[in-house]
Amino acid sequence: MTEIDAKIDALVPAWLHLPDIAEKLDVEVTRVRQLVKEGQLIAVRRGENRALQVPAAFIDGDKVVKGLAGTLTLLRDDGFTDAEMLEWLFTPDPTLPGTPAQALSENRGTEVKRRAQALAV
Repeated sequence: MTEIDAKIDALVPAWLHLPDIAEKLDVEVTRVRQLVKEGQLIAVRRGENRALQVPAAFIDGDKVVKGLAGTLTLLRDDGFTDAEMLEWLFTPDPTLPGTPAQALSENRGTEVKRRAQALAV
């Protein structure tokens, strides 16, 4: 859990509070906190009350976007901080096209993971 700067905050189109995610996933808030702790989601403190929030793009209906956890693991293994991962995931890449986060939500996770692995080289 980290705080982010305005540049990265502006890249993420929408955010969800942990209770909202719990409702979407039909789990307790403690389970959402566990997903964050395990590195399957990134939560940052933002807004006036510094509440933990997760990019809305990480949730697909009633589940976490397929391929997100594996991508986050690859980036973390490459030494990325939470803020750097958010920046990478939400920065448009004309060769994808779109952002890596969009590609994950469109079930193009294989290509996103390949690019994440290439960052380590």
